[in-house]
Amino acid sequence: MSGDSTSSASPARAADAPNGVPDDPIVGIDLGTTNSLVAFADAAGPRILHLDAELDPSAPDGGLVPSVVRYRGEAVEAVGRVAAAGLEDHATRTVYSVKRYMGRRFEDRADDAAASPYRVVAGSRGLAGIEIDGRVRSPEEISADLLAHLRDRASEALGVPVRRAVVTVPAYFDDAQRQATRDAGRIAGIDVVRILNEPTAAALAYGIGARGDAETIVIYDLGGGTFDVTVLEVMPAESDSDEEAIFRVLATAGDTHLGGDDFDRVLVEDLHEEAMADPDPERRARRLAVLRAVGSRAKVALSDAEATRIRLDGRGLVPDLDRTLDRPGFESAARPLVDRTLEACARALKDAGLERTAVDRVVLVGGSTRMPMIREAVESWFDRPAYVALDPDRVIALGAAVQGSILAGTRRDALLLDVIPLSLGLETAGGAVAKLVVRNTMVPTRAVEMFSTSVDGQLNVGLHVVQGEREMVSDCRSLARFELRGLPPMPAGIPQIEVAFNVDANGVLGVEAVERRSGRRARVQVVPSNGLTRDEVDRIEADSLEHARDDMLVHRVVDLAVNASLDVKWITEALDRVREDVAPDVTKAVESGLASLQSLITRAREDPRSVDPDAFHQAKDRLDRASMPVHEASIARSLRDDPSSER
Repeated sequence: MSGDSTSSASPARAADAPNGVPDDPIVGIDLGTTNSLVAFADAAGPRILHLDAELDPSAPDGGLVPSVVRYRGEAVEAVGRVAAAGLEDHATRTVYSVKRYMGRRFEDRADDAAASPYRVVAGSRGLAGIEIDGRVRSPEEISADLLAHLRDRASEALGVPVRRAVVTVPAYFDDAQRQATRDAGRIAGIDVVRILNEPTAAALAYGIGARGDAETIVIYDLGGGTFDVTVLEVMPAESDSDEEAIFRVLATAGDTHLGGDDFDRVLVEDLHEEAMADPDPERRARRLAVLRAVGSRAKVALSDAEATRIRLDGRGLVPDLDRTLDRPGFESAARPLVDRTLEACARALKDAGLERTAVDRVVLVGGSTRMPMIREAVESWFDRPAYVALDPDRVIALGAAVQGSILAGTRRDALLLDVIPLSLGLETAGGAVAKLVVRNTMVPTRAVEMFSTSVDGQLNVGLHVVQGEREMVSDCRSLARFELRGLPPMPAGIPQIEVAFNVDANGVLGVEAVERRSGRRARVQVVPSNGLTRDEVDRIEADSLEHARDDMLVHRVVDLAVNASLDVKWITEALDRVREDVAPDVTKAVESGLASLQSLITRAREDPRSVDPDAFHQAKDRLDRASMPVHEASIARSLRDDPSSER
């Protein structure tokens, strides 16, 4: 993804901080029901700020801040991860999912209040409030405490004070809820420069609307506590204009009582019903907190595995658990929940006056869309692949950061839409790169290549997608890893694995692998230029030219080692089968050639630069010629042993 993008000139301002961050940045905040995030966009594109220094930023939950606040008396005792970790022990003083109560009257949220571990009451003007230790706090105050925590951590991460933000809200939020969100920002000392619809943020993160034709987009957002689906009409900006793309909401539908928490409960439904009936409020709160954590862990495990085992010490709150749960059973029990989301999709399209065939793209948002059954159901219902290249937990925050950079007048060197700035390829045996899409290819584009296995009986094949101009994976940028599973056991080199790279007009790369004999398939999506500036692309290209000759020699040696390994295997097996049918001098020559070639293979694997590729090729060629009598004897024996070959 490459090409210039137009934007308004940067306003006059003080010098940037030493790290290149403006002195008054505009960050993007996804103030989520379950988790919140902060992102910032610069010349390298949007990135999530990792606000917890003790966490590994590359970890799956790096950057996510649980939307949880714990109080003691008048004071905030803990926010985010610390508050969430202590939920089971402080259930009645810990507030989560407060977004459900923003700008809402208590009577409108009475059902939520009844199932909540903390006490929800009618506060000022009948609006929902949270009572802890005798004090009633509004949802805006609690959200402000969370926002203040995000502001402080973001300031630490960027090295400058953070005062301005774009904050996202669901498309269905009414004026009261949007104003409540602005008020929360004001209380936290943040200037909310724009309230941005979450679906619009998701589209911005993918670069939808940057150029191209008008499109109809569906944003399917299944979060921890709520579900909503939005139909957007996108009118892209003109390529020679400073104007922003226009995102118009055609229709929205959803269910504010349907989210990941409901899928969690399916796994422990019997225990949840029992906990809800507990007359002791403190005990009920702690039991619900324990079960919430157990169900969530099991759901996440079943997104990656076919079965999981739950072992739980109930600590006297719930019965001790030792259960094995499988994905088919979970999916069967949760199917009514999935169907409710699809019914909402149907309502939204009907309200928009559209058929499913009119939808150009479907974008999945929210951590709960990681469940395989969700993706499969959505893609089947809309009859098209869904956009999943960006982390569904992070896509809204990334889009908010993009909007922030536009409002700040920052020129966005987001390498989007025109051409592929760096080659895209796949790791092959030995750590070499097979390039399928070369740099400067116009998008959209498609490339297909055939691969096979290198080990007998291989059941799973790992696929590693990389970006760069060098010949070895170690010198390129890793984009994604995924697996093609469940292959029938076959000899090495026999499976036919077709790999297709598709880059669409928005610069999203879809990679699909299909084993043609069995029909097994797997796929992944990535945004290949995320985080690269034009200067970095230029540097990578220059680096590849500097090392081109050496890289090509290394690649050649690695390929020779892979092919020679198969030759050694096949020739050794053939010689063992027909040793008595060939002359001793042939056997001696072949065995000598095998030993020489195996030595070169070993050296090539240890240090490919230590092997002369011409000498390697000659050794391989000598063995091929010496082994001809062995192959002829092997064919003759096969004809003798096969009765169907008799004439």
